[in-house]
Amino acid sequence: MSEKSKPNPDFEKTLIELEKLVGKLEEGELSLDESLASFKQGIALTRQCQSVLDNAQQTVEQLINAEDEESLTPFEPDA
Repeated sequence: MSEKSKPNPDFEKTLIELEKLVGKLEEGELSLDESLASFKQGIALTRQCQSVLDNAQQTVEQLINAEDEESLTPFEPDA
């Protein structure tokens, strides 16, 4: 399975990779083409991190609103 098709990318690993990429860009030693490729990769990594954070936020909101009968959904265990 490729990194992009992973359902739940490892947030910490993705964030570390993003921080390293930002460090390279901040050094200013990359060519224009390398900088653009790195920027593009950084955008993808940022979106992955944001997706994980959005999912975590949704889970927390569901847990907090569990007392609200309308927000409850039936439990369906994985087979």
